[in-house]
Amino acid sequence: MNKLFLVAIACIGFTSLSQAQSISDNSIGLRLGDSDGFGAEISYQRALKENNRLELDLGWRSGNNYDGFKLSGLYQWVWNIDGNFNWYAGAGGGFGSYSFDDNAFDDETFFFAAGDIGIEYDFDIPLLISLDFRPELGFGDFRNDVDFDIALGIRYQF
Repeated sequence: MNKLFLVAIACIGFTSLSQAQSISDNSIGLRLGDSDGFGAEISYQRALKENNRLELDLGWRSGNNYDGFKLSGLYQWVWNIDGNFNWYAGAGGGFGSYSFDDNAFDDETFFFAAGDIGIEYDFDIPLLISLDFRPELGFGDFRNDVDFDIALGIRYQF
């Protein structure tokens, strides 16, 4: 009975490993969402291992009386669902700054911790499209809350 159990576990393990799909070495594009006014971000992904990558996002925003930027970094694990569909999850954080033109608020620098979960489709051409959900926990006077960001990503792979 123990041998049968070990053989079954080994078969399941080999099957799950054989379905693994390697990810692109690099991809760059846009992540279009809405978190604290940072609607569009330039997004770069770099593969670290076969199914792990680092994602860096830089967002900036100008308003009538403020300017701001946000830089985030996430470590992601990628799993194949079927064919060219993958899902991923990750964790990371970042920092940002707001600069206000009027005296109503002081300038603010903030830090945040973030999680990430999403689904992506890897086209046969070097195009990757994704939809993800990123909760962020902010630490700062102006931004000390939880934000929930849903975004669409479009990236060129190379």
